[in-house]
Amino acid sequence: MRRILIGAAVISLALANASPVNALTLPKSFEKYASSPFLAKPGILILNPTTQEPVFSDQPDSLRAPASVLKLLSTTTAIKTLGAETTFKTRAYKISSRTFALVGESDPWLTSSKFEADKYKRAFTPYLINKILQTNPHMRSITLKTSGVYQKDLQIVQRYFRHRLTIHLLPLNSEEQQALTEDHFLGQINSPTVSDIVQFTLLWSDNVLADRLARTSAKKLGYTTDGVGIQNAFVSTLDSLEVPTSGMQIIDGNGLSHENRVSPRTIATLLMKIKDNPTYAPVVEGLPTAGISGTLKNRFINDAPQAVGLIQAKTGWINTAVSLAGYVDVGNEKYAFAVIADHVKPYERYRALAREAIDKMLGTIAAPPTTS
Repeated sequence: MRRILIGAAVISLALANASPVNALTLPKSFEKYASSPFLAKPGILILNPTTQEPVFSDQPDSLRAPASVLKLLSTTTAIKTLGAETTFKTRAYKISSRTFALVGESDPWLTSSKFEADKYKRAFTPYLINKILQTNPHMRSITLKTSGVYQKDLQIVQRYFRHRLTIHLLPLNSEEQQALTEDHFLGQINSPTVSDIVQFTLLWSDNVLADRLARTSAKKLGYTTDGVGIQNAFVSTLDSLEVPTSGMQIIDGNGLSHENRVSPRTIATLLMKIKDNPTYAPVVEGLPTAGISGTLKNRFINDAPQAVGLIQAKTGWINTAVSLAGYVDVGNEKYAFAVIADHVKPYERYRALAREAIDKMLGTIAAPPTTS
């Protein structure tokens, strides 16, 4: 039998209705959905916002593939390391008649996708190439020396202009960069604040942004930008918040790797620590709302309509995992929760059934605020 924990007391499910004043009473239907075979023995933890003690706990320390719930670690680390009000700039310079430079600050918001630029108002890298072309509209080939711009973006830019302009890419060394002056300046792109980027990342579960925020944070802290460096950056952030990280293993910054391993306790404790901390408000405020916004816009509406508007959470999935972590409104309180089911059958039908079980489980306790 699973255990329902209220404060320091341990009671059986049959006695759940006898919980003390101010504690969440879990109905039997909660246990039913938490035990759904479609969740395949998940890790679950729900924390009381007053005592920060578990209300429900099932394998909370098991290390699991968190999928996109990992973005909570990336965005929290970015806010702490980079600063919520930080922006990034990318500038174009003219070195000679056919040689130019792009100097950036690893801006994660830059995109070379016209679709992303139009739909999400992302900064469009070809804008700077067009600034270069204005110096000589008849050019058909240029050398572009770069620093602080993602190689993937540059390769897309090459393809974007392939019928108009051949772009030869070379690295820009430090001496060349120091020699650039305002006399060489052609144009600049500024990013939104890190706060805005973080909220967009969480709302729409943007994999590229999350991974770049994590790697940029790792670099800022003096770590490598590979999985080891990202893990070091995450541990630094979580340690500062007194969040347990035992056994955590990080491969990327977006949760796409099946080799990532994080416990529900790490996720739920992080959510509890940042809930009322104004420094991390962009993370909390960036979470999608059930049935209303972002990746939760179409969730809960049919399977748990009573929870619409009462859950703010980060979704996640890879082919064998479905996860959800955030806050559930229970009257006037917000309980932090983390659910990671990473033994789901690798078919969308079963992932959909797992999501439904999670939605119905949380729907048994979600309740609107009460008036005194």
